[in-house]
Amino acid sequence: MLEDRAKLLLKTLVERYIADGQPVGSRTLSRASGLDLSAATIRNVMADLEELGLIVSPHTSAGRVPTPRGYRLFVDTMLTASRGRQFDDLSSGSHQQLQPDQPQRVITNAAQMLSSLSQFVGVVTSPRKASAFRHVEFLRLGERRVLVILVSPDGDVQNRVIFTAQDVNQSQLVEASNILNTHYSGLTIEQMRERLRQEVDALRADIASLMSAAVQAGSEAMDENTDQVVVSGERNLLQVQDFSNDLGSLRRLFDLFEQKTQLMRLLDGSSRAEGVQIYIGGESQVVPYEELSVVSAPYQINGQVVGTLGVIGPTRMAYDRMIEIVDVTSRLVSNVLSQK
Repeated sequence: MLEDRAKLLLKTLVERYIADGQPVGSRTLSRASGLDLSAATIRNVMADLEELGLIVSPHTSAGRVPTPRGYRLFVDTMLTASRGRQFDDLSSGSHQQLQPDQPQRVITNAAQMLSSLSQFVGVVTSPRKASAFRHVEFLRLGERRVLVILVSPDGDVQNRVIFTAQDVNQSQLVEASNILNTHYSGLTIEQMRERLRQEVDALRADIASLMSAAVQAGSEAMDENTDQVVVSGERNLLQVQDFSNDLGSLRRLFDLFEQKTQLMRLLDGSSRAEGVQIYIGGESQVVPYEELSVVSAPYQINGQVVGTLGVIGPTRMAYDRMIEIVDVTSRLVSNVLSQK
């Protein structure tokens, strides 16, 4: 635990570095913190913070900059995101951008809005469809090859070819589809999987195997349809001082935005958490690059979490402002999509 003056000096250092982008020296800290401390005392506290891994001194400067660990302590214990008139103005102005009739346009506009407000990169995952089915059919294609036809509640049809451990005839396939359609229709894929796990002992081995294969095929079909993410504002990073002088960093970041699967994994943690989440590069395996941070939040349709949105930018970002932007956008997207 840091003593109060060390906390205040760290908070002041992080805020000054976020604002100016320059390493912060003892004299600047003395003036900005308002503490009546000697330069020697401040240098001693700075040395203690550096020993704790919260700040570091670049080779070219006598000042200090925050480390990922320092940013994390700042975000977790020193940051206050207020909701005053600015929050209301932001919410009112943003709401006008999220009024189209098509849900996918809401997602695209939300990504653009996040990018415009933050001046960084806005990302939004497309809503996950309910992974339920209305009807299943099996069709024998040949020895140990079966076509699974899955019909969703809204009429979407997905076809999958599966390979069975043993050859099955068409009557066995009809029996399996009848059981699924009679007892499992309307359940989500996860509910089907759980029930099948509980009831597998009561089913013949061939029927249980077919039903498990159908559930797996349904899960894969849903995954293919929902692994989509809309990205807006990548070029904003060209204007960020932290990246503009490092072509290697820029190249890695643009590669990240092209690899939608990696982006989906990066955002996936937020869909299982409540409220705004902050991931700081270099402190964990969640964010792959030390110079990058992600501020994200889940959004809902009728109370059910269906996707994630957020801002991706440099670790030197105004986190209080980003939290506000992401929080407002998450609430607006949830409200608009719940009215569809």
